[in-house]
Amino acid sequence: MKEEIIIASGNKGKIKEAQEILSEYKVIPIKEIGVDIDVEEDKETFEENAIKKASEISKYLNGKRCISDDSGIEIEYLNGFPGVFTKRWHSGTDRDRNLEIIKKLEGIPKEKRKIKWISAIALAEGDKIITAVAYIEGYVAENVRGENGFGFDEIFELENGKTLAELSSEEKNELSARKMALEILRDKLK
Repeated sequence: MKEEIIIASGNKGKIKEAQEILSEYKVIPIKEIGVDIDVEEDKETFEENAIKKASEISKYLNGKRCISDDSGIEIEYLNGFPGVFTKRWHSGTDRDRNLEIIKKLEGIPKEKRKIKWISAIALAEGDKIITAVAYIEGYVAENVRGENGFGFDEIFELENGKTLAELSSEEKNELSARKMALEILRDKLK
């Protein structure tokens, strides 16, 4: 019988990715075990937020293994903004947020528009914690482009000039910072 890991997410894409990469384990969405717990992400780094969430939920579940992630973007020219506030700095839609970022970088040349997508994953089992962090780099596009994506995909431009939203799902999945972080975590669990 496979060892169980609770995943602290309701995001179907994240759950599917974790189940595929951590296939030696039975990855169970937290809602499936009837738990609805909201942990405030108030730390200074993505990794610290992931650790806090995984730890608090693991303790709530009497030490069961739990994984959690926190991810977002950092824009070099804006001193790492929005960072851990990626989801919270603007109350509008993804498109509204993206247009606001483009506006903040208006007139700034491409080489100064560097962006990093960071994904941190933590696994807590009682007091024992394992973390993995991965990232991809690119540039903030000058305008929104592409239909295949969500969040910041339509403004995250790769070296090849395409935004993440202009890639196929397969191409995008190969570049996923969360996928890379999950693979690092899987290797650390062995």
